[in-house]
Amino acid sequence: MRTRRLWDLSPPVHAGSPVFPGDAPYRQQWAMTLGPGCPVNVATISLSPHTGAHADAPLHYDAEGAAAGALDLEPYLGRCRVIHAVGVRLVEWRHLGHALADLPPRVLVRTYARAPLDRWDPALPAYAPETVERLADAGVQLIGIDSASIDPADSKTLASHQVIRRRNLRVLENLVLDDVPEGDYELIALPLKLVEADASPVRAVLREL
Repeated sequence: MRTRRLWDLSPPVHAGSPVFPGDAPYRQQWAMTLGPGCPVNVATISLSPHTGAHADAPLHYDAEGAAAGALDLEPYLGRCRVIHAVGVRLVEWRHLGHALADLPPRVLVRTYARAPLDRWDPALPAYAPETVERLADAGVQLIGIDSASIDPADSKTLASHQVIRRRNLRVLENLVLDDVPEGDYELIALPLKLVEADASPVRAVLREL
């Protein structure tokens, strides 16, 4: 039986991982180390739940919203379409028009030729809120992007986040889609059961259908 190919969408997480300015960087120290009288290494880590590939919970943009641990897992698992809009800074409906027929419930948009894994991008690509509205109208339940946010980094209104709040969509951010061809896949990107957190890291992968 042939093994279905996997694409890993998760950037590496380490002390140099870029984070939103003002957010907590990744830190790690050793609580225990191998040696006489200690049979294991045990690390202690601290990080923002928005580090690396992550799922925003409604609590991130809605004071009454659900935390990551209460999220239904169904939107994060199943048929998904990757659409390329490489070089676009604000993803508008026209940039997706070539790949909108028979949309599955999950859509990931690639905007970078090569994702900036070693630096913060203050001009990060984002979704136009009208695009999110139309994807919701088309039955999409989850949207994703290969930048750190579905809104521009300097936005104070987070218009696209407010659309997903109002339309009850889910979102994945900070994916790495550099080597993923356009097309349909199975998405697997389950958030952790962090019962009070406003987001959760995910190990996001696509699997060949």
